Amino acid sequence: MNFRNAPPRAAALVESLRGLGYSTATAIADIIDNSIAAGAGVVDVRFHWAGAGSWITILDDGRGMDPVELDSAMRLGDRNPLDERAAGDLGRFGLGLKTASFSQGRSLTVASRTTNGTIDCLRWDLDVLASSTEWHLLEGPSEGSEFHLDVLRDHMSGTLVLLEKLDRLVTSEFEAQDFLDVIDRVEGHLGMTFHRYLEGRHPRLQLKLNGKLVQPWEPFLTGHAGKPWSPAALRLGADREIEVQCHVLPHRDKLSPREYEEAAGPEGWTLGQGFYVYRNERLLVAGGWLGLGTGRRWTRDEAHRLARIRIDIPNSADSDWKLDIRKSAARPPVGVRKRLTRLAEETRHRARRVFAHRGRTTPAVRGEPVEMAWLSTNTATGTRYRISRTHQGVLNMLEQHPELAPDIEAMLRCIEETVPVQRIWLDTAEQKDTPLSGFAHQSDAEVCGVLEAMFRSLVLKKGLTAEEARIRLARTEPFDRFPDLVSSLPDVPISPGA
Repeated sequence: MNFRNAPPRAAALVESLRGLGYSTATAIADIIDNSIAAGAGVVDVRFHWAGAGSWITILDDGRGMDPVELDSAMRLGDRNPLDERAAGDLGRFGLGLKTASFSQGRSLTVASRTTNGTIDCLRWDLDVLASSTEWHLLEGPSEGSEFHLDVLRDHMSGTLVLLEKLDRLVTSEFEAQDFLDVIDRVEGHLGMTFHRYLEGRHPRLQLKLNGKLVQPWEPFLTGHAGKPWSPAALRLGADREIEVQCHVLPHRDKLSPREYEEAAGPEGWTLGQGFYVYRNERLLVAGGWLGLGTGRRWTRDEAHRLARIRIDIPNSADSDWKLDIRKSAARPPVGVRKRLTRLAEETRHRARRVFAHRGRTTPAVRGEPVEMAWLSTNTATGTRYRISRTHQGVLNMLEQHPELAPDIEAMLRCIEETVPVQRIWLDTAEQKDTPLSGFAHQSDAEVCGVLEAMFRSLVLKKGLTAEEARIRLARTEPFDRFPDLVSSLPDVPISPGA
């Protein structure tokens, strides 16, 4: 067999690897994966602003690395991604530490010590690589950065990662406030990515950012009383190694202002819908529909913003799920795509109903369906919206004034044919919520003015008893939302102005 040796040019390869698409937040998360795999209980991330001389450190109290392990960790591709990994290992390609670090800066220093051992330190400097054709892995920190290693002397064991020459972060016209904005984004991303490690009374991990504990952000509002749907988890796959749980979050009307703001997550309500894929309880994919859909791929839209689905996969499924180096993209294998599509379709359907009906998934009172004011009809030519002729308010007018029936019908048709559908759609998209309706944020006095008028009509003109009228109004939109006001209606209707 004829062959020639064709090693990659060090500088060219590494510069190419810098363009994998890491953000600062995803890069820091990738580095923290190594700390978790090393058994760390505390990870301390520090961002220091000094203009072009700014730096980032990630310090953990894990088991550390001896000289041989450190040398292996600093080599690009030292581990084969096809090798079997320990169940709790968050790595795969043997590139994450290096590619994540290079995506932010030109200098990566890693110092480590095992229990009561000496501190060993290795460094990559891309400027050194650029001036040579060799893979020069440097020993020790860069000149002037020796002080960073002092923190390791206070640890029995642990590892320090130092990122310097942050040319991909501190770019032209980048200022201190921009640096602070990056820190905020990193904090939100870390709280989301590692929330299952951070939450609980006795968390497995303490994660600090510039001395402040990172708070977990859990996407599913687990345990919230206002959730309309959250069935038990299911097991999928040939070996049932995939766990899936569907969630429909509460409508805004069911949340306090603070709950609503926090539940949106780092990317907001619309981008936060869809699948949340976890691997060894570490979040990989936060939102999106994984390329699934019925007929065509689903996109993230306002109507389905309350749908979120948790998927847990083991690290043995990395290849099947086409996990990328950044651990931020995945695609489900063929064997589970149909089942996931059906589950997602059901979740999206329920979420849409909650969004459209402002939290009422199954409008009913005392087992009877609520009489809706508007009806939606799907036809071959499209969807039409009609005012229900059996709604109590409309029915009262038609029965009490039969001579006006043609005029009333003409008025209703005029309203139906001029529903500002496009304006409502635009307002919903821009305001990220359905427009106010159903007396939302109106006083009880305004509701009672309309409610009492209909109550008088049912009792005095239609001959219903007060109790019969209360029951009927309780099943009529929008009064089904005000059961206390309906039940407080008197046995004798109050005359106007009394």
